Amino acid sequence: MATELNLRFNDGDGYERSMGVWSRIAGEVFIDWLAPGSGLRWLDVGCGSGAFTALLMDRCAPSETQGVDPSEAQLVFARARATAKHPTFQQGDAMALPFENDRFDAAVMALVIFFVPEPSQGVSEMARVVRPGGAVAAYAWDVLGGGFPFEPIYFELRALGIVPPKAPREDASRIDTMHELWVGAGLEAVETRTITIERTFANFEDFWNTSTALGSLRPVFEAMTPDELAALKARVRARLPAADTAGRITYSARANAVKGRVPG
Repeated sequence: MATELNLRFNDGDGYERSMGVWSRIAGEVFIDWLAPGSGLRWLDVGCGSGAFTALLMDRCAPSETQGVDPSEAQLVFARARATAKHPTFQQGDAMALPFENDRFDAAVMALVIFFVPEPSQGVSEMARVVRPGGAVAAYAWDVLGGGFPFEPIYFELRALGIVPPKAPREDASRIDTMHELWVGAGLEAVETRTITIERTFANFEDFWNTSTALGSLRPVFEAMTPDELAALKARVRARLPAADTAGRITYSARANAVKGRVPG
């Protein structure tokens, strides 16, 4: 019988160790692609632990940065980040953003759109709070195309009849779906691209411990015998690229990105 698990990001520290680094690596490429000017007012929708928000502060010289997320536990971690100019964080819903029309110059969703129950409403809300001519953009792991950073573990879990943790709207991560969502929201000059990135781990245990830091899989691992867990780890190891002479493993992940402009 398959076991279903929910994917929740309520642990800021665990998220930072497992996904935050991946987010920043992909975010660097994403920001280069957006090529934004300085002095803009930014909104980070689904800011989570603040990993991408911090990147905006470091790279984009914003005049203002706001972050919104439904998880107060994540926001506590985000607020504790040390930055030269502190962004503002508040609890909120991506489908009902707590801001007036035309409030920002740019709104982004970093690895979030597949968590929004109604993605089209989330995109429409970003467009609503961005001024005419402003940018609305997002990137998301290519989950259905095998681009998720934890895919080697998830693949082997599926082989055991265990349904890995999943986001409620994984279909929204498809590049064609993202394009349709942006066009459907009335955005102009819509463009998409694929972002492929790499991350190097000190060894297999580093990859394993980092990829399982969130704890969503803990009940599964605790139910396994030591031999069963060792066998699972061996199968995951076999799915990864070969280690270099120092034991390091370099693994790649892939995200889909989209951007558009508010008419006017």
